[in-house]
Amino acid sequence: MNTSLISMVRHGGLGALLLATTQLAVAHAHPTQQTPAPDATVEAPHEVAIDFTEDLEPAFSTLTVVNAAGKQVNSAKSAVDAANKKHMSAALGDLKTGPYQVKWTAVADDGHRTQGHYLFNVK
Repeated sequence: MNTSLISMVRHGGLGALLLATTQLAVAHAHPTQQTPAPDATVEAPHEVAIDFTEDLEPAFSTLTVVNAAGKQVNSAKSAVDAANKKHMSAALGDLKTGPYQVKWTAVADDGHRTQGHYLFNVK
């Protein structure tokens, strides 16, 4: 055992050490890249894609895109890439000019669920 670890245990830091170790074992999937990017103004994209920090459980992870009226504009159900389980995408139909919201739910392989949303604009 190294001296800093011994010092931590002597000064009541064992709980903190265990908490830090436990937190490392609990994984939540968070976006690392979003296409289109949040708040971007783009030509009408043909798909929306998000890469996550963890592998996703395809049966429980979803991605939807809605227009300003709240109507879903995905032309197909979202899918997790079988070759890269950190990548989820959804095909889009022809989008008109205006704001769109991407809503996502990501369930990591370990069962932890995260969700979020962001906006982009079509010019």
